[in-house]
Amino acid sequence: MSHANARLTPAGRLIMVRRIATGRPPAHVAAEMGVSRACAYTWWGRWQAEGKAGLLDRPSHARSHPRRTPACTETRIRISRHLSRRGPVAIAAHLHVPASTVGRVLARHQTPPLAACDPVTGQVIRASRRRANRYEHDRPGSLVHVDVKKLGRIPDGGGWRARGRAATADHRHKKAPIGYDFVHAAVDDHSRLAYAEILGDEKGATCAGFLTRAAAFYASHGITIERVITDNAMNYRRSRDFTAATAAIGARQKFIRPHSPWTNGKVERFNRTLGAEWAYSRPFASNDDRAALLPTWLDHYNLNRPHLGIGGRSPINRVNNAAGQYS
Repeated sequence: MSHANARLTPAGRLIMVRRIATGRPPAHVAAEMGVSRACAYTWWGRWQAEGKAGLLDRPSHARSHPRRTPACTETRIRISRHLSRRGPVAIAAHLHVPASTVGRVLARHQTPPLAACDPVTGQVIRASRRRANRYEHDRPGSLVHVDVKKLGRIPDGGGWRARGRAATADHRHKKAPIGYDFVHAAVDDHSRLAYAEILGDEKGATCAGFLTRAAAFYASHGITIERVITDNAMNYRRSRDFTAATAAIGARQKFIRPHSPWTNGKVERFNRTLGAEWAYSRPFASNDDRAALLPTWLDHYNLNRPHLGIGGRSPINRVNNAAGQYS
């Protein structure tokens, strides 16, 4: 099929070569048809060599790709993505191939983006949303994103992920519900250095205590918090305890635009990673087992895990680089 701006379709090419076949100069026929002489000579040559079949559209891609990624490597990349549900940077580090190669292979095989997939099953569950305008503060501590992620507690013996839905249907009829864990998280905008705790609620006083401990964590890495951004929940906006805690650490409190959760995108994306790589990474036998794994996973996230948003480096590397730059 001809492209949208093509001067000639196969039928128009046939008219052109028939005019040339009467003995008229190809340049004169090309001027009549509104194309270049080179175009006219090209189709005239194909007509002489192949007849009417030579006037049909041909694919523009190369017939061979000698430098294309080997099929075995492509298969390893696709299997790694299916099993780990990780992005190109993490897969590249595991398979020792360039991240750009991983991205091209996944795109060539029309692999859906991680943001559109269920973090547990990998099935597509939502449409992707992309926002062109991104921001990043120029130094650690300039802005810290804070949020709470609510997780259902795991009953002793394992939940439905470990035992199946039929075996755990009785939990829905218990008078005393199992309840929820509230994962409070803070992420530095520049370095992506993260701090998280599992607490019993999301009240203002609880959030204030978390912020105080988060500030001590960042201070241990040489980072002073200057601004704290949260959503517009009452435990942040109307809590005197949280306001006092923000002032006590010498920071200024900021809020996202209403109905714009992507304004707090750094911690929102961290929450999704936390769910996929920690909370729902395996069937846990109990809630304590899951909670015990959080500190280990946080150390991996901050010290070893490559982060696509900061060029494939780990958060601690960016903290150290910034410390050397501003020292």
